[in-house]
Amino acid sequence: MAKLKTLYVCQACGSTQPKWMGRCPDCGEWNTLVETLVDTGKTTSAAASSRSTLAARNLPQPLNHITADHYQRTMLPMEEFNRVLGGGLVPGSLVLIGGDPGIGKSTLLLQISDSLAKEGAVLYISGEESAQQIKLRADRLQIASDRLFVLAENNMTAIMDHIRQHQPRFLIVDSIQTVYLEELQSAPGSVSQVRECAARFQEVAKGQNIPVFLIGHVTKTGVIAGPRVLEHIVDTVLYLEGERYHAYRLLRSVKNRFGATNEVGIFEMGDNGLNEVANPSEIFLAERLPNATGSSIAVTLEGTRPLLVEVQALASTTSFGNPRRTANGVDMNRLLLLVAVLTKRVGVRLGDQDVFVNVIGGLQINEPASDLAVAMALVSSVKNVPVSADMAMVGEVGLSGELRAVGHMETRLKEAAKLGFKRCLVPASSQLKQADGMQLNVLKVRSVGEALKLALVQ
Repeated sequence: MAKLKTLYVCQACGSTQPKWMGRCPDCGEWNTLVETLVDTGKTTSAAASSRSTLAARNLPQPLNHITADHYQRTMLPMEEFNRVLGGGLVPGSLVLIGGDPGIGKSTLLLQISDSLAKEGAVLYISGEESAQQIKLRADRLQIASDRLFVLAENNMTAIMDHIRQHQPRFLIVDSIQTVYLEELQSAPGSVSQVRECAARFQEVAKGQNIPVFLIGHVTKTGVIAGPRVLEHIVDTVLYLEGERYHAYRLLRSVKNRFGATNEVGIFEMGDNGLNEVANPSEIFLAERLPNATGSSIAVTLEGTRPLLVEVQALASTTSFGNPRRTANGVDMNRLLLLVAVLTKRVGVRLGDQDVFVNVIGGLQINEPASDLAVAMALVSSVKNVPVSADMAMVGEVGLSGELRAVGHMETRLKEAAKLGFKRCLVPASSQLKQADGMQLNVLKVRSVGEALKLALVQ
């Protein structure tokens, strides 16, 4: 077999050093040396023969001669999970799931394990909890299966031995930051350990055609801990999001080699685990007060799914020299932009007003299509006049106060009509092909000023 040696490789210039140093002596960059396993080149004849056989097998092929029949997706009972994966679980795929501590990652994958155990043996590897702790969670979730095997292990070599012995059909690792290789001197969770262990699981997934789920820790900024190459190795990167004190969780896809990115599945945390939310728009609007001031309905799009959410705004006279601007669920920079446009272009006085904006349900809206709804809610609160209860709105606000078109307008309008809204404000430049057959009065406006005349109750 090949002999491996631990060296420190500079990520800036590629030079190798025998020991770690804060600064690379070749290029002078700081903190670029990463512990790496390097092949010394001394291999046995068996290993050389294996490589030559592999090279002979992996020959270039015409694209039309390549078949993908064995990539039959496994459908899960959770349709929301299937949606995020792109239509089901692909054999040999490597899926990374990240999220804040306590958000429900382990709970979700334990529920998925129970569903997958009906298709074949599942090996659930836990590096953070004992088998007894997992059993307690399974009892709470009412999960019991003879084909769900639990292994509490951190050592990568031992894990590979168990995989070869049990030959599972599905593999779940909780979490990748707790697994370590004995050949590396660094601690579990370090850059080199995470990269090397992820590469080993990639070999298992691709070599044995086993779907592998990896749970990843996140940093304080909300990104997955470890090297960025971890997200490049895997096929799919999912984030489980949500406010700790809200019951709703969003499973968001940010990378997917087998489906669309930015797809979203919505779940509700209950006593028996995470439950699917079939009609999220209806739930988010259930407690809405129709004639309340400072409230408007935005038609946003999460992946390919349209969502109607309530945007609330409150403007009150400030008690300080500098007025406050607080945003919950919308981007703060977009809020400041809208405040400036309303002040400069529409003449709404907000210089002496504390402004608070909140998206109901703990959702985070990032697309500019919600600009018009935020602006209408702000003006409604300042003027103390409610927005029409039967009206939804969608549109991006420009710096000149104009409304700019957004994509997938027909999909948004169909969702608004399905939930009983009678009117919808859209930018005048929107190209609508199927709006005539909808039970919805589409009102096209060119600017925020025109939208105000139609949105506020006269």
